[in-house]
Amino acid sequence: MSTTAPQTVPFLIGGQWLELDADAFEDVYNPSTGGVIARTPLGGPAEVDRAVQAAAAALPSWADTPVVERARVMFRLRQLMDDRFEEIAKLVTREHGKTIAEARAEVIRGVEMVEFAAGIPSLIMGEVLPNIAAGVDASCVRHPVGVCVGITPYNFPNMVPLWMVPVAITCGNTFVLKPSEKVPLSAVLLGELLDEAGLPPGVFNVVHGGKPCVDALLEHPQVAAISFVGSTPIAESIYRTGTANGKRVQSAGGAKNHLIIMPDADMDQTVKALAASAYGCAGQRCMAGSMAVAVGAAGDPLVDGLVDFSRKMTVGPSDPDVDADAESVDMGPVIRDAHLQRVAGYLDIAGEDGATVALDGRRGDSGGAFLIGPSVVDRVEPGMRIAREEVFGPVLSVSRVATLEDALALGDDCEYGNGAVIFTQSGYAAREFTQRFNAGMIGVNVGVPAPMAWFPFTGWNRSFFGDLHVQGREGIQFYTRQKVALTRWPRSDQSHADPVWKTSR
Repeated sequence: MSTTAPQTVPFLIGGQWLELDADAFEDVYNPSTGGVIARTPLGGPAEVDRAVQAAAAALPSWADTPVVERARVMFRLRQLMDDRFEEIAKLVTREHGKTIAEARAEVIRGVEMVEFAAGIPSLIMGEVLPNIAAGVDASCVRHPVGVCVGITPYNFPNMVPLWMVPVAITCGNTFVLKPSEKVPLSAVLLGELLDEAGLPPGVFNVVHGGKPCVDALLEHPQVAAISFVGSTPIAESIYRTGTANGKRVQSAGGAKNHLIIMPDADMDQTVKALAASAYGCAGQRCMAGSMAVAVGAAGDPLVDGLVDFSRKMTVGPSDPDVDADAESVDMGPVIRDAHLQRVAGYLDIAGEDGATVALDGRRGDSGGAFLIGPSVVDRVEPGMRIAREEVFGPVLSVSRVATLEDALALGDDCEYGNGAVIFTQSGYAAREFTQRFNAGMIGVNVGVPAPMAWFPFTGWNRSFFGDLHVQGREGIQFYTRQKVALTRWPRSDQSHADPVWKTSR
């Protein structure tokens, strides 16, 4: 695909790249320039049906392909991603806006999922118990579920599809990916890499569109499983609609992640970790630390340190192909100008609610880039909108409490439950926090407690809808169904009279 001229993003259906007519399109922007770099066609039920039919047609042959051969596709994909690592990372930066360092880290995380899936022969093995009853053997084996769908967000255009696709297809399923219409280019490149890795036509397909496209995927009778990552309201809707239509669904939503700072924390290291957590990827990630909770005397030094550190961060265009200084940028732009305005609006809302904007990241002319700097909002109370709602931008709220018990109570009152972190030198405080805080992913003295490929991404409460999470062995369980067989082989009259299986003497 061209790296300069805007063009229509193609669909991948049955191994063919197709530029299909559509009634509407969405522009794809480079957030570092504000310029249009592509157009995403907004498909609907017709395009969805065509892709699902192609996946269904490819399913029998792919499911019967030996598991070691399916794994070898992942080994080849891993090598291709290594060979084209910088190209993949630059494309992430170009369509999303995160810094090139952050894009490289995202691609590494995606590669880890490919490596995990390459071990599928060991991961998918079943169980056998001989002689479970007299002359009866029992076995339990895993089978693919069928045509699987991934509906992915804009904030990790390479990594989140790779949470789903490698495990799903190595388990023997076929796949239809519906990436965010804001960042479709990484999905297209993934399709090209899978084709080059030798994946048969129809096993992986890509469709583009908005709500009509999603609704068609949720309702299609030949779709067996749906994986989604996005905001909580949409995650809940996806879960309800998908399960109502008989699909198995894993649906990851939003978050309000708490960062607890105890008075004994190493404040210099804590400030750096909080800034990386809150402002990494311009705050556009579901594991971003968005609510710092200062316990006791930690409040003033924490806020002073955050303001001093954050105002020194370099914010600017992140695309190295358009800005020679992009490698030195600490934080890049947000995805769209409309999102920038939404994030900035929370600073006004916080002030109106009685909080103190200690650092205002809003800026003037950014030369077309969608830039907003780090912001720190102090003395945030639990009932304020900025404390309850997911900002999804580079805004770090600070709440002050007297004790660890008070900090734990804030977690109990939060509707979300993705991640939480404590900064302390006390083993007792760390253990209490780890055992009791109301979130599925916990960190101690680390900024972002996001698990790697071998562990599940375990959001709680309204941060996740479903029973089996993405990543790890839960991903294997989600993309397979179990079959138990009981077998008995009685001796027939003939074999009893003439045991030909015996060695003659």
